[in-house]
Amino acid sequence: MPELVVDGKRIAQEAPAYVIAEIGHNHQGDVEQAKALIHAAKECGVDAVKFQKRDNRRLFTRAFYESPYDNENSFGSTYGEHREALELGRSEWFELSRYSRDEGVAFVAAAFDEPSADLLAELDVDAFKFASGDLQNVPFLRYVAAFGKPMFLSTGGGTIEDIDRAVEAIVPLNDQLCVLHCTASYPADVEDLNLAVITALRERYSELVIGLSDHHNGIAMAPVAYMLGARAFEKHFTLNHAWKGTDHAYSLMPDGMRRFVRDLHRIPAALGDGVKRRLPSEERPLEKMGKKLVAARDLPPGHVLGPGDVVAKSPADGGLPPFELDGLLGRRLVNALRADEDITLEDVEPAGELAARGAQQA
Repeated sequence: MPELVVDGKRIAQEAPAYVIAEIGHNHQGDVEQAKALIHAAKECGVDAVKFQKRDNRRLFTRAFYESPYDNENSFGSTYGEHREALELGRSEWFELSRYSRDEGVAFVAAAFDEPSADLLAELDVDAFKFASGDLQNVPFLRYVAAFGKPMFLSTGGGTIEDIDRAVEAIVPLNDQLCVLHCTASYPADVEDLNLAVITALRERYSELVIGLSDHHNGIAMAPVAYMLGARAFEKHFTLNHAWKGTDHAYSLMPDGMRRFVRDLHRIPAALGDGVKRRLPSEERPLEKMGKKLVAARDLPPGHVLGPGDVVAKSPADGGLPPFELDGLLGRRLVNALRADEDITLEDVEPAGELAARGAQQA
């Protein structure tokens, strides 16, 4: 069975769902806000927090870096200024790495370029994340795979051929890989989730753990993905939907993240063992709602039971269950019964006597 181990924790079919809180740049370039997000995510029960690292001048063309970026979510007049405002300094990255480990959550990060990957490797991140935009970036996939760390690969916007190419580039160097189904729209509409792809990924990459990078703005779809075989889940996280930035509106706040983790962890217990039985918790409700066979009216001994003599009434606190009715009809009472009194097998002649009487009549 495929498995991936991140910071000592197994991700596998029989293991609990592994949840990554995607903080990204929701810290807005403030290391203390980043710490608050890490702490809140830990309190929600997540297994890991995830950040993003860019070397902006290395990553973007000069024209793109210097392009105007004037909107309500902008942190600068150009796109480059905006991105630089959201970046953390080198010492702050080390500070966050230590803080995450002190909080007891794995520290995962997505590098968008080689210098950023070098820094994350120096930090000794617990796992690397590849963004969907790098699914076709084979040289970069190989570069990061060579660090020998666990990896999560988002596949938004990709085809099976794209994923094949990426997996074939990574696995020969490093087989510690989880493939994440993903829809690269923010937020993703329900009609675009295409969760059935998870089944296709499990069949095609049977040696790899499969997961979901979930950009839907609710929590209901993750349990569906779990039932299809996903075991790692990435979900955006914030402390305030109204904060400046495009990701906050569809990120989960702490209450939502707690329920996200709770619901995923409940699924194995809810599935049970597949054996249908009456459970102890069902006894009282079924006694109240169920029915037993009782006399429809006062009946004397020697009376032969016929239609209308016996009825089913609640509660089911004794007597015979209604499915025994056919076996009672035509049998003679050996005891008198009052209206609504339970009928038991001791109140009627044995079934053998009924058969013998029938034979004599024939």
